[in-house]
Amino acid sequence: MDLDKIFDELFPICRSITGEGIRTSLNILSEHIPLEVRSIKTGTKVFDWEVPKEWSLNRARLISPSGKIVVDSKNNNLHVVNFSESFNGEIDLEHLKEHIHTIPELPAAIPYVTSYYQKRWGLCMSHHEFKKLEPGTYRVIIDTEKKDGHLNYGICELPGNTEENFIISTYLCHPSMANNELSGPLAMLHIYKQLSLIKNRKFNYRFIVVPETIGSISYLATDQTATKDIAGGIVLTCLGGKKEKLSFKLSRRDWLGQPSEVDLLARYLANKNPEEYSIREFTPTGGSDERQYCSPKINLPVIQAAKLFYGEYKEYHTSLDTKDLMGIKSVIDSSEGILKLLKLFELKRNELFTDFKRVEPHGRQEKKINSTIQGGEPQLSKYDLYPSLNSPMTFKHSNDGVEDGRTQLEYILNILSLSDGSKDVAALAKKLETSIDNIVPLIDLLEKKGLINIT
Repeated sequence: MDLDKIFDELFPICRSITGEGIRTSLNILSEHIPLEVRSIKTGTKVFDWEVPKEWSLNRARLISPSGKIVVDSKNNNLHVVNFSESFNGEIDLEHLKEHIHTIPELPAAIPYVTSYYQKRWGLCMSHHEFKKLEPGTYRVIIDTEKKDGHLNYGICELPGNTEENFIISTYLCHPSMANNELSGPLAMLHIYKQLSLIKNRKFNYRFIVVPETIGSISYLATDQTATKDIAGGIVLTCLGGKKEKLSFKLSRRDWLGQPSEVDLLARYLANKNPEEYSIREFTPTGGSDERQYCSPKINLPVIQAAKLFYGEYKEYHTSLDTKDLMGIKSVIDSSEGILKLLKLFELKRNELFTDFKRVEPHGRQEKKINSTIQGGEPQLSKYDLYPSLNSPMTFKHSNDGVEDGRTQLEYILNILSLSDGSKDVAALAKKLETSIDNIVPLIDLLEKKGLINIT
């Protein structure tokens, strides 16, 4: 299997969470793994979310007062805000600047910016080119389309000898980026090929390729077998990087003091091979689809594997996230590291875990806080609790008046993940290592929004 060639086929495609780009990408993967491509109609209610319309980009251009094409999506599809509305008209430079996104701290990079759930149009460009814009009137031509259609995802079963299932999930929804987009699907292909060579597999391996967040939520909400007989699982993300260790982010069960076998095995590997592996504790405030698989009403034993970590390298969510940065060999190395964990999990040898004692769950208390969401995370943006525009810059500051400096938002996400009916306010404050005074206003806010109840 030539992962280098597959990368080159996938990289230029303008993907989003819905639309032809993801279907084309899933079809390419289907040439190498027997994926069943599934469809969920626009408007379908999936837990607290709704499947959005399909979005496609035809072409976008920005033409200067002197007639020069300054931005052209043919050169890089990151030049357009993902899910941007169409726009065709003239606009002066001062007003145009309100619709252009750059990263001043990384002036050579084109940022990846999304606006899935609020209507707006926008362009992205390097800050170097932005500073060269001449005064005057510009022509903006953004040709996009939104229509009723489907959300698509892929699923493949590699059968074993028991009814227990192991989930291997990754996402495919970003446009032309390498580590943050294609390292997961490429690793999945390598893992599938190697597992298919194992005779007498114990577990059924379920490979899932979804648009991030809305895809895993849609899968969990619509597939009646999604949570049945799950022995463990792993989410693949950001597996490139030439020097970093392979890191396992543990599941929510471990976070609550009730580690699953896959948590214990991840700890075992990191303890025995610290030069190869490291451990990260579960958090609901960042990461990938493990947040949905581990959400309170789902709570599956699903961990995450990553190497060159999302949000922690300067090229993240920019045009500088390239094949060279990612490294095909690094993805293969990460895949082999994950295969070590899977092969040990196949053995289910309890003696591996003797160094890691299970922690008894906390006792139940009065006035328990419970989430009203039946699965996955709530769609915080529709409650005015999350920025409607997502870009590399929202890791440092926010828009819409929402505090996204990882203060209020992080507390909210943590509170929601802990709201499983087992904790009162004091227990929440203790777990979050903060005072009750800090979280009571947020609990009141979440209760008013209908996201939690206190009984």
